[in-house]
Amino acid sequence: MAARRIVSLVPSTTESVCALGAADRLVGCTRYCIEPAAELAAVPRIGGTKNPSRERIAALAPDLVLGNAEENRAEDLQWLRERFPLLVHTPTTVVEAAAALRELAAALDASEVLVPFLLRVEAQLAAAAAAHLGLPPVRVFYAVWAKPWMGVARGTFVHDVLRCLGAVNVTADASSRYPEVDPAALAGCTDLVLLPDEPWEFGDADVAELEAAATFGRARLLRCSGRDFCWHGTAMADGLGRAAALLQRARAH
Repeated sequence: MAARRIVSLVPSTTESVCALGAADRLVGCTRYCIEPAAELAAVPRIGGTKNPSRERIAALAPDLVLGNAEENRAEDLQWLRERFPLLVHTPTTVVEAAAALRELAAALDASEVLVPFLLRVEAQLAAAAAAHLGLPPVRVFYAVWAKPWMGVARGTFVHDVLRCLGAVNVTADASSRYPEVDPAALAGCTDLVLLPDEPWEFGDADVAELEAAATFGRARLLRCSGRDFCWHGTAMADGLGRAAALLQRARAH
């Protein structure tokens, strides 16, 4: 039986629930769940992703709670697992993200609604592969934080998105998932530095300052949407295409 009372602790999953036509079944979500704004305006907030109110969630009597092992604390997920049906998705690849979407859609009885989203994901990946066929890969540093500077390694969703779109992640082989890096050490092996708007919000002033200081040597600096590279779920249906287009423009520059 499809879930009727859903609490989501993950902004990208909340967006997916709405995209799959189940916004009216959301009885709670986090304060960071802001898209789509109109459909979420009246949904009760249960705190943040890292500090949800367990009491508020329990009072909502959900028949499905949606979580993510990276965004939510293990102790909160365990507490919820002991009391409510819990679906936790922590995809580290685009393939895993597609599988997670299928499981979510099945729980919502929305598998048919999901089909166009998955087809668009496949089409964008195929187009990206065709666009960079036979061309040298763009060497990319994707900055998730600035003080200290931090990138992404293998085993992260962002890394796999870069790989799928024909880029080489210059911090792929780091020993931690989100390694601290020295920009000077990356200057000679990086073509492009991507500066997203989340979780660290890089702005135009940051780009100007970094360019003036030649922080990353001669690498090109580009702001980008963190959603396009970080958000799994139905957001991939458009986000992967925008991310691919950004990398193609960088290659042509």
